[in-house]
Amino acid sequence: MAVSMPTRAIIPNAMIAMVSTALTLFDLIALNATLTFSQNNAKPLTVLPPDCKKELRYSFSLFAVTFFTFAGVKREDLSTERLVEAFVKLGSAMRDAAATVSGSACHAGPAALPGLTLRFASLIETLHLANPWFTPANVRRAVEAIGQSLTRERMEKWLRAYPGLKEAREQETIGVVMAGNIPMVGFHDLLCVLITGNRLLAKLSSKDEQLMKAVTETLTDIDPALEGRIELTTGRLQGFTRVIATGSNNTSRYFEYYFRNVPSLIRHNRNSVAILDGSETPGELELLADDIFSYFGLGCRNVSKLWLPEGYDPTSLPAHWSGYGNLCAHHKYAVNYDHNKAVMIVNRDRYTDGGFVLLRESPSLSAPMAVVHYEFYRPGTSRFVAPEAGQELLQCIAGHGHLPFGTTQRPELWDYADNTDTISFLLKKKIAG
Repeated sequence: MAVSMPTRAIIPNAMIAMVSTALTLFDLIALNATLTFSQNNAKPLTVLPPDCKKELRYSFSLFAVTFFTFAGVKREDLSTERLVEAFVKLGSAMRDAAATVSGSACHAGPAALPGLTLRFASLIETLHLANPWFTPANVRRAVEAIGQSLTRERMEKWLRAYPGLKEAREQETIGVVMAGNIPMVGFHDLLCVLITGNRLLAKLSSKDEQLMKAVTETLTDIDPALEGRIELTTGRLQGFTRVIATGSNNTSRYFEYYFRNVPSLIRHNRNSVAILDGSETPGELELLADDIFSYFGLGCRNVSKLWLPEGYDPTSLPAHWSGYGNLCAHHKYAVNYDHNKAVMIVNRDRYTDGGFVLLRESPSLSAPMAVVHYEFYRPGTSRFVAPEAGQELLQCIAGHGHLPFGTTQRPELWDYADNTDTISFLLKKKIAG
């Protein structure tokens, strides 16, 4: 069952005028038939009941729409340039909202904000009531990061790599199963589907419904022609020609089976790491904290493991991360911290307690919440050797020669999840048969 976003066709002004004329003609024909019958018969024609006449007018209007459509009146065309313009305006509204709202305080006051900006500013302040992980600081971070990526310069730079966007192609309905682990994690898929001229059929995560609805509502406010390109559903996806699905390792296997008969892009759990060489400045180590702790470490782009040169003292790191020292004030994070600490004590594991984070030497890439794993490498040798499954387990790497510290959760438009180019997937022609 679709929610929030109706999918009515966008009818050009010319067609509206034609349909209006057709309905007027219908009324005149009906009136003339009544008068003619009355003049030629002893009794006047029985007047049609209002409901019956309403149904006849509706049927006639549908006929008129169909006739004029096939006669050459087309739906509004959404060019790539027009779509870029809509997303640039969306980015502006998001940047304004993030700049206006600091933490949980709206300095300008809700009444002082333009409508598009107010929608996001209000959610920044209130979403934690529906999802405690979506704190004002974290929602603001997500709104700001996406807003900063949606500039005209970045959009044009990104899309220059795809000359196929200019080619005529059949519009498809793309099913998207969105995750909800961090705010608006499904936004980039939405962007890719719409910017390629396709129709979005999205199954939202119950954890992140309000923000994604705010995005689609803002887009259709900016350009109403997009309304016919967007459908949000809480039920099973049906009627799609391709699908993009994001989930855990378990659900990804289900997705691969369920969507086996259509072109699909399936994503699963990944982890991110940071490689330190010992030359990092205090400022870089502070930025590393953003990579680790933003969104409580719940994202695939959050760093869960450190690779340290032999002789590096891991106990020195929490002092550089003091900006996140209040994490345990969040009840749910504190529960995870206390639980993992208790498990380590019972298991007699060696660990470093930073007061809000636990550091433990481990070969595992993934780490539970409030825990950071680390492993040593020998300087002068290859800095990083991926274990077992190799690069398939990695989302991104922070460090000198890799992504700058503090940027893992601020990806550019061309930084694709799982290193799989979503635009190329959507532009790829389907193989017949």
